[in-house]
Amino acid sequence: MVEITFLGTSSMFPTRQRNHAAMLLRREGDYLLFDCGEGTQRQLRIAGISPYKIDHIFITHWHGDHSLGIGGIIQSLSASRREHDLKILGPEVKRRVGHITETYVFHKTYNVVCKDIDVPDPAVVEETRDWTVRAINVRHGPKCLAYSFEETGTRKINVDYMAKFGLKQHPILGRLQRGEDIVWKGKVIKAEDATFIKAGKKIVYITDTEFDRALVGFSEGADLLVCEATYGEDKKHMAEERTHFTASDAATLASKAGVKKLILTHFSQRYPSVKPLVEEAKSIFKNTTAAEDFMVVKV
Repeated sequence: MVEITFLGTSSMFPTRQRNHAAMLLRREGDYLLFDCGEGTQRQLRIAGISPYKIDHIFITHWHGDHSLGIGGIIQSLSASRREHDLKILGPEVKRRVGHITETYVFHKTYNVVCKDIDVPDPAVVEETRDWTVRAINVRHGPKCLAYSFEETGTRKINVDYMAKFGLKQHPILGRLQRGEDIVWKGKVIKAEDATFIKAGKKIVYITDTEFDRALVGFSEGADLLVCEATYGEDKKHMAEERTHFTASDAATLASKAGVKKLILTHFSQRYPSVKPLVEEAKSIFKNTTAAEDFMVVKV
């Protein structure tokens, strides 16, 4: 199971109800933070989540509403005597995080490992045995990325097929799950026939961009698309001027990519209520909802 906690859902200006952009993704013991706007560490405390558990921070770009919280988290983790590495990934992170750590005065107790992402579209930027994160360049002012988190698929036993051999429970089945062929009572059982791959969950995070058809393929089949809806069609001209999605853009992407669920985020302060944005999106893609600060979604 993958769990998403929305820590900030506003755009440039935080409001009374919405903090700057940040989204925490948790899968078992792995904690991945996507964007880190101003006040993120306070949001984590309110949500009851220890920043100490975060091992990866993925930055989409260096506008302040997506990155001003990084310095605070780096410093607070040292004050907590963190010892294990913190990995920060994104465009130009070595130079910019370097400026942050050189500017503020504190005793660093752990290593901040910076990885610049400057890759062709799309590309794997981080992976473990259990999951992969891909990135794609999007169209914004500064260099900006969208991210896709994908669980590694798991090999499952085809119970109906194995029933033909009278083989239901046996340690030898573990070899099939590792993709190995076996011999049972003189008969060869091939892993490709006796097993199937169950796809893992796919979560896509897109913010600060204009519509780009490349994002359709990047988001294809996602279990959850988290996408900016900074403006509605009533302010389409502002979206175009500032390279942002409208709610309709987000819904169109969700529809074309065949995703299962769309959650809108990164709302302009011009919308005290985002209900009109949700209604706008739902007219195109029905399974749409709006993110709220501290909302938790299980995928």
